[in-house]
Amino acid sequence: MVSRRNFLKQGARWSTLGVIAVPLIGCASARAAPAVAAKSRPVHVKAAPARPVQLAQAEAPATGMAPPPDIFDAQALDLEFWLKPRTLHVTRPASGERASLLYWKDGEIVDAAYQELCHLMRDVNGKETAPIDPKLFETLWGTQAFVARYGIDQPLEILSGYRTAKSNQKLIEQGVPAARQSLHIDGKAADIRIANLNAEVLGGLVRSFRQGGVGFYYRAGPRGGWIHADTGLQRTWKG
Repeated sequence: MVSRRNFLKQGARWSTLGVIAVPLIGCASARAAPAVAAKSRPVHVKAAPARPVQLAQAEAPATGMAPPPDIFDAQALDLEFWLKPRTLHVTRPASGERASLLYWKDGEIVDAAYQELCHLMRDVNGKETAPIDPKLFETLWGTQAFVARYGIDQPLEILSGYRTAKSNQKLIEQGVPAARQSLHIDGKAADIRIANLNAEVLGGLVRSFRQGGVGFYYRAGPRGGWIHADTGLQRTWKG
């Protein structure tokens, strides 16, 4: 299990690297996501200009060297990170599916891969598929690509993606943590996990993307808990 302390030790070597903060650049746009059954077509996205952000830093050591930025702050990623092609490596434990899909390249969503990701994120109980907010895929990919820099090359486990209102109500009746107006119903939320990465580290990273809500669900056992990520209002909670 990789802890925050271990991450910080590994991140110490970044102390001499210059970083800039940029807004998330990618598949998120004001337009609605392409329909799942729509004909393949590229979605053009204009990159937002980079805007420096003042990073919070502790008092500099006597040498005058500034301390390294908090490596959990995704806003401190370089522009090159957001411009490279995006491939999501995901598994769906509930259905046994696995996929590695290049869904974004050269500023465009690869529509065929997007459709496959929507299918993989389907309601496995109600057997229904719906469009998934591209901003959610942006956060999921960013999270996976970020931890891969530290040698954690594990697929992202999708425990829950889209839910029908009926499936969501069943979970509530069974005592499973689920909001009555859950963003899962709108295709804007996912419950995720990465093997060997504890929920505190994963949730802290997801929260730093500032793309929406983050729920921390701690559970005992070798697999640990999971993290709820959505593209709604920015907020955090523990379940």
